[in-house]
Amino acid sequence: MAAHLKKRVYEEFSKVVQVTRPPPGRDGWLRALPCGGRCRRQHEDLSTKKLRLSKPSKSAALHVDLCKATSPADALQYLLQFARKPVEVESVEGVVRILLEHYYKENDASVRLKIASLLGLLSKTAGFSPDCIMDDAINTLQNEKSHQVLAQLLDTLLVIGTKLPENPSVRMRLVEVACKHLTDSSHGVRNKCLQLIGCLGPVEKNVAKEAESQAAKDVQKIIGDHFNDQDPRVRTAAIKAMLQLHERGLKLQQAIYSQACKLLADDYEQVRSAAVQLIWVLSQLYPESIVPIPSSNEEIRLVDDAFGKICHMVSDGSWVVRVQAAKLLGSMQQVSSHFLEQTLDKKLMSDLRRKRTAHERAKELYSSGEFSSGRKWGDDAPKEEIDTGAVNLIESGACGAFVHGLEDEMYEVRIAAVEALCMLAQSSPSFAEKCLDFLVDMFNDEIEEVRLQSIHTMRKISNNITLREDQLDTVLAVLEDSSRDIREALHELLCCTNVSTKEGIHLALVELLKNLTKYPTDRESIWKCLKFLGSRHPTLVLPLVPELLSTHPFFDTPEPDMDDPAYIAVLVLIFNAAKSCPTMPALFSDHTFRHYAYLRDSLSHLVPPLRLPGRKLVSSAVSPSISPHEDPSQQFLHQSLERVYNFQHLDPQGIQELLEFTIRDLQRLGELQSELAGMADFTATYLQCQLLLIKALQEKLWNVAAPLYLKQNALASAAAKQILEETYKMEFMYSGVESRQVVIIHHMRLQAKALQLIMTARTTRGVEPLFGMCEKFLQEVDSFQRCFISELPHMQGSFVDKLLDLMPRLVTSKPSEVVKILQTTLRQSTFLHLPLPEQLHKATANIIEPTGESDNPLRFTSGLVVALDVDATVEHVQDPQGTVKVQVLYPDGQAQLIHPKPADFRNPGPGRHRLITQVYLSHTAWTEPCQIEVRLLLAYNSNKSKASTRIPKSTWSDSSEALPPSENGIEGTIPFSKPVKVYIMPKPARR
Repeated sequence: MAAHLKKRVYEEFSKVVQVTRPPPGRDGWLRALPCGGRCRRQHEDLSTKKLRLSKPSKSAALHVDLCKATSPADALQYLLQFARKPVEVESVEGVVRILLEHYYKENDASVRLKIASLLGLLSKTAGFSPDCIMDDAINTLQNEKSHQVLAQLLDTLLVIGTKLPENPSVRMRLVEVACKHLTDSSHGVRNKCLQLIGCLGPVEKNVAKEAESQAAKDVQKIIGDHFNDQDPRVRTAAIKAMLQLHERGLKLQQAIYSQACKLLADDYEQVRSAAVQLIWVLSQLYPESIVPIPSSNEEIRLVDDAFGKICHMVSDGSWVVRVQAAKLLGSMQQVSSHFLEQTLDKKLMSDLRRKRTAHERAKELYSSGEFSSGRKWGDDAPKEEIDTGAVNLIESGACGAFVHGLEDEMYEVRIAAVEALCMLAQSSPSFAEKCLDFLVDMFNDEIEEVRLQSIHTMRKISNNITLREDQLDTVLAVLEDSSRDIREALHELLCCTNVSTKEGIHLALVELLKNLTKYPTDRESIWKCLKFLGSRHPTLVLPLVPELLSTHPFFDTPEPDMDDPAYIAVLVLIFNAAKSCPTMPALFSDHTFRHYAYLRDSLSHLVPPLRLPGRKLVSSAVSPSISPHEDPSQQFLHQSLERVYNFQHLDPQGIQELLEFTIRDLQRLGELQSELAGMADFTATYLQCQLLLIKALQEKLWNVAAPLYLKQNALASAAAKQILEETYKMEFMYSGVESRQVVIIHHMRLQAKALQLIMTARTTRGVEPLFGMCEKFLQEVDSFQRCFISELPHMQGSFVDKLLDLMPRLVTSKPSEVVKILQTTLRQSTFLHLPLPEQLHKATANIIEPTGESDNPLRFTSGLVVALDVDATVEHVQDPQGTVKVQVLYPDGQAQLIHPKPADFRNPGPGRHRLITQVYLSHTAWTEPCQIEVRLLLAYNSNKSKASTRIPKSTWSDSSEALPPSENGIEGTIPFSKPVKVYIMPKPARR
């Protein structure tokens, strides 16, 4: 054996590799590069040579190191060093054989433990099939005495079994090995055995039904027998193994439910926590099954019984179990309503007790010898007093589970209880009404996170509830909170809240105006809140209009100041209510109409169009009665695109003018219609790219030698660069972009890169620099073909379609010929239509602070830092924590890029984020104050685009060629907010 291994090891020192050249074609053209005849001859000569590659073998080096070891400590040190080095896939089998040989000879348990660990790590190597070492790993189990090594070997077998999922016989063999070692005295070995059974136990559906059910029953019985193991770690492992079987698709047996219920009283929290999870799983599998109540003849639905038991665990001694129990309660949607309502009352309701009938009570009286005298009316009627011996359908400890959870000392439990209340209230309007008081009370919690979660929860269920005045008073008291997140979340809540009386509307307005006075930075949020408050309650706002506008039936009142944010807030409330209340404008005074016209122009996103008496309707929004397909704005958008797509009959000058006019119209449409802004801007950007491409490919530019047309060459190069920038904006600045749009974007980018290659060839002397550029471009075409192979049939006549047809010719051509072919193909390719998705939103950012309006410079000592508060709203950005950056530009051209912390981002609503951070500025001394520019940037990485995820997974040897070099790791930033200018003044340090 040793001689055979040594021979195998030394054979790996040298290998002879035959290099063959694939035939050029549409699939294999990348292997041959466009390098002319001389280069082709070199390739032909090379194809007949044999290369002798010499490299050190991993298994040989490991064998030498282990032979040098004089003690177990040395061997362990060599193994630790070896574990830090990568191993190629072709060396794995040799390394495994060396490790197994040393394992059989080693007497020290720690070294054997490390070898068993390395065997598991090597089995995970991509491209290596571990079935060749499975027999050796099983054989080592039979003679092993160390419990730790046994556990590690079982873990290695688990890795091997998961790596070979298509072989049921192998898995059954591994399960049988695990079952044999379940009687081991070590808890670690039993844990690993149960884990292996849970991960590899039979759950296949294609086996014969009888054999399958028998095997599944045996596996569940084996695991269930260890629910009563003496070691709590083994009991926990047994429950987790059962849950693992469920996750893999095996339907658990209902008989396990009684065993799981007994485990809820276990002394160890890990067991109780896992048991709660198992009971929840069974309640979802068998919700309508009937189970008996212990110590009685009553029966109950399994989901109701499980709900009561999990409610009881909300009062568990371990806060970890309490958190898990509270979270699971929220997902139990099938519970009976009276069980659900019992969680809000600490006293047991009468309908959850079993009461004796009148016949049973009469029988009891008869047996006791007491009879009704008949003198007193109804003295023999059944009483409503509940006997202490009556049977409870729910445990008394489970009563008021949510009350206990909301009053828990640990804030994690309170948050979990609030989230569970939210989930249950969303599915039950009656329960939502009953839990409203409890949620409102949580607004006064001492922990900010709990208060915030309570507000978000009430916002989610606001459609099912209407606030009373006392509840609204408690809610509005939170507006005095010093936390901006709390205040803005409450503004979002009031946007979608139903108020019952006009006094409630007046109270909300007064409190919001107090908030505006105390925190002026909340202005935009308060105005938006009043907009929705008015539009939801027009009939309640109507009787308040004379008081709010301070009008009088006989006397003229002074005209309020239009610069007062509080007055604007009142007008926003009234104008949005007037949209649904046609009688309200009759109560307006003359200056109110003038103020409406002013606000309609300056704050069009807050003030709706109104049909005022004697005035034309200023409409920029579509009536709700118009269906989406009849929306005139949508019709205008599609008609503009159809007009552009049919421009073949126009001359080049007419095409350019049509594109320019259409781009202008689409940009204006995006400004007027916020709902269509993303789609209009996206389309306008695409047409802008096409316009730049048409201008760069003008006839007069290409009929003159390049040195005589330097200005036009510069224009074409700038156009190609701008097209690349615009395509990255289209791909990464818009959410909702589908694969149909991604392929059009990448096609436009490929055209821009072809234009860049042509311009470089016209302005570069010599042929040598073009070899690499042509190779790089052809690799990008190959990447495009592999990414969008399914979309190519829809791109007939396009640039890339003609390019793929000409690919055999491109492969064998010189760079100058390649450039000519690209130039001709670019000018002859058709204009691809851009299909529009249903929803498209553009990433936008608005910097609230700093405002940029202050003339007082921010002074600080040079060499030190000053903190600049930045407050911005970010919309329609999918991963703001990883992509949003803050850029600071100094007057001397220096740029500073700041990465905000993840904790600086808040999520006030879907698709919206709030960035509140500090930027630290520093500079040398200046002689006078100057302005710096602060803006937000959106970072992107081409590897994270949708195109890179469409490339098929390759083996480890081809992983570096998955993307072409130009696309491998292209990173950049896109400005997506208006810059704000801030005055600063670094002063010289005093000496």
